[in-house]
Amino acid sequence: MVDVTRAVLPGMRARRSGHIVNISSLGGLAAFGATGYYHATKFAVEGLSESLAAEVGPLGIKVTIVEPGAFRTNWSGPSMRQSRVRIDDYAETAGARRTTTLATYGHQPGDPARAAAAILTVVESDDPPLRLLLGKAAYDVASARLNTLKTTFDTWRDLTLSADYPAPSADA
Repeated sequence: MVDVTRAVLPGMRARRSGHIVNISSLGGLAAFGATGYYHATKFAVEGLSESLAAEVGPLGIKVTIVEPGAFRTNWSGPSMRQSRVRIDDYAETAGARRTTTLATYGHQPGDPARAAAAILTVVESDDPPLRLLLGKAAYDVASARLNTLKTTFDTWRDLTLSADYPAPSADA
């Protein structure tokens, strides 16, 4: 992703136009047990893409992060690499997630052809989104994650704000 971006940016800057589409995942917004390394890479795609959008937007270059949920690809089947080590302490968390993920193979709700059509619609749009969720599960999980973040931020607001230096008093 980084190498391709570096390769295309000079031409896009010269033309003052272009659209970079980076494929992330719902796993770039919300993390689940058993796939920590996967999430780490997707969170990196999110951060790099968001920063890139801020840098190149004023040059007329657009960036979209595609965040699909479960699509009928090899992701949860033949391409899924697993640790051979099984630790009993994680049977209820990572182990359960692994089992659930493997069981979805061939039954994922997302249609890759429809995803491709949605991405083309965004690329052809005059005002494309920075983030494009794909699939109902992606929308539902991302919305729940957003609500959880908001609740947590609001719950801990006073403690969060207490970390700043006190505001100068009017007497100072």
